[in-house]
Amino acid sequence: MRNTLPTLSVLLSICTQPVTAAAQLGTSGKIPDQLLGAFTDDYRIKYQITDTLFVQGSRLKYRVLSWNPAEQYLIAQNDQSNPADGGLFTRIDWVLLTDMAPWTWAYCLTAYRAPTADSARATPPAKRDTPRTGCNGFPFSRMQRVE
Repeated sequence: MRNTLPTLSVLLSICTQPVTAAAQLGTSGKIPDQLLGAFTDDYRIKYQITDTLFVQGSRLKYRVLSWNPAEQYLIAQNDQSNPADGGLFTRIDWVLLTDMAPWTWAYCLTAYRAPTADSARATPPAKRDTPRTGCNGFPFSRMQRVE
């Protein structure tokens, strides 16, 4: 009789694989399609956003740890290679825009140097009802898709 149980090394490799951000959605819902892809903002900075990575320009990378679509924010860890605040944690709040073409959404780095993911998550949300000043006294960055 052949042994059909997986070996310990196979089990260990499965258990130590990283969990994707999409798997960490919980009951908060699906990541809005409008937020994923290639974008440029009000300042002509380019972005590439996936379910696991938020890249701003060529030097700033944020590894997405969790999405909360219901409350419109994500939690990320700043890449160690970022020019500042490497390894710290960021909360990015967003708002979907209507009647503002070509801008489809806007974001705010609500917290960008939190010591832990939990402290970033506990940061009060940006003020989406006042997008011109609701991002810690500054405007949200408006985003448009790049095709």
